[in-house]
Amino acid sequence: MAGKEQDLNQLLKVRRDKLKDLQDNGKDPFVITKYEQSHHTLEAKDIYEAHEAKLLSGREKPSTDGLDDEAKKEVITKDYNERRAIMDADPIRVSIAGRMMFKRKMGKASFCNIRDLQGNIQIYVAKDALGDEAYEDFKKSDIGDIYGVKGFLFRTKTGEISIHAEEMTLLTKSLQILPEKFHGLTDTDTRYRQRYIDLIMNEDSRNVFIKRSKIIKEIRSFLDERDFMEVETPMLVSNAGGAAARPFETHYNALDEDVKLRISLELYLKRLIVGGLERVYEIGRVFRNEGVDTRHNPEFTLMELYQAYTDYEGMMELTESMFRYLAEKVCGSTKISYNGIEIDLGKPFERITMIDCIKKYTGIDFDTVADDAAAKSLAIEKGVEFEERHTKGDIINLFFEEFCEKNLIQPTFVMDHPIAISPLTKKKPSAPEKVERFELFINTWEMCNAYSELNDPIDQRERFKAQDAAFEAGDEEANHTDEDFLYALEIGMPPTGGIGYGIDRLVMLLTDSQAIRDVLLFPTLKSTGK
Repeated sequence: MAGKEQDLNQLLKVRRDKLKDLQDNGKDPFVITKYEQSHHTLEAKDIYEAHEAKLLSGREKPSTDGLDDEAKKEVITKDYNERRAIMDADPIRVSIAGRMMFKRKMGKASFCNIRDLQGNIQIYVAKDALGDEAYEDFKKSDIGDIYGVKGFLFRTKTGEISIHAEEMTLLTKSLQILPEKFHGLTDTDTRYRQRYIDLIMNEDSRNVFIKRSKIIKEIRSFLDERDFMEVETPMLVSNAGGAAARPFETHYNALDEDVKLRISLELYLKRLIVGGLERVYEIGRVFRNEGVDTRHNPEFTLMELYQAYTDYEGMMELTESMFRYLAEKVCGSTKISYNGIEIDLGKPFERITMIDCIKKYTGIDFDTVADDAAAKSLAIEKGVEFEERHTKGDIINLFFEEFCEKNLIQPTFVMDHPIAISPLTKKKPSAPEKVERFELFINTWEMCNAYSELNDPIDQRERFKAQDAAFEAGDEEANHTDEDFLYALEIGMPPTGGIGYGIDRLVMLLTDSQAIRDVLLFPTLKSTGK
């Protein structure tokens, strides 16, 4: 081990010595402030192929049938030289910039590979094109150095589109050594802690985050077409409501007040509906003081939207349309694959009530269960763990989680939840013990949660009281009475449909990613050394 560390330290010293030599000779790369890129790698290749198709249109490749190997080689070489001459007579010059990932020295000519945002391109570096001094400087370069390259495009004999370098500019000297073989890194902890290396070395990882950005862009585009307004609401709040979760707490020095990080976007967005902004949404970070697993991170991205004069049926239509739209725009098809399983977002999503779903997978009809005591007896019989404070409504939800969720692979709206677990939702007129709420499940995951929003301030106050009592009884995730929100409801909120989407889980689904940490650039990790 000591020998390896000594070897590494020597390699690092060599890089620093090279930098000092450059600086001593007035070639310090760190004094360069900008570099003009004309193209990225993929753009350059596309332009060359289009130009090639135009210039070589109608030119067929010569036949080599019946020829011996030597004669075949002569015909192929002659054809390549003629094609190359046609292309070189009307060259496409480009200026690209990126990180050098490979280098092979071959006397008076060398090859290297430059990677930028879009991909990789091979660079042919010849001494006669660069000049003696510049070529010698290039030969001293290291993998990881960032270069600007100017030159013209050509296709090699092996068919690879490359750049014949006419100018190589060292823009940044890399003083560390990149892993030789990264391929996603077997050490996932290192991938998450040093995401910058992961993005450099792992094309799949880089593509996930490019696709994540596109997903959020397309969500905005979809909602803009439906006349929604994007807004921003506070992250530091005195009352963290709108969801069942434990908040993070901190102290606001300027006001000398304890505050919480928001766990939801709901209550402020509803205030905006009261204010007359009829369609609003926010995409933002929320924070929940909970465990970390493959689908949960303490800080994550949530999108919530609220639309006046509609209900949870309207939210179902919007959700189904948006998921279908995103799949087509981002994945190119409404049929996607997750972990080898095909999921069809093109078909109408199934709709089933929570009671019927439990009945489907257990045979138990909770509509016939008389009270809390009877529900607890059933839970004991089926081995479903519960707490003494739990009501029939809580136990219905526990049964659903235990027996139903694992079966919901294809898109399914699970509707009409118990009122006990839905403190901000409008009652179902035909069944007051239930609420107009749904959750969308895909691939066994809850993808979103939606309501016909409760706009009765008297009913809402009673629900808050019940939540306060639940908190006193030991439920740390219960909501608390929010007097300002109640005042807003008393001003008057129109009938409203609302919904919340976990963006990270949506990105996991559309990128076939197995863990939430794979779609978070910088996931929450325990500090090193602790």
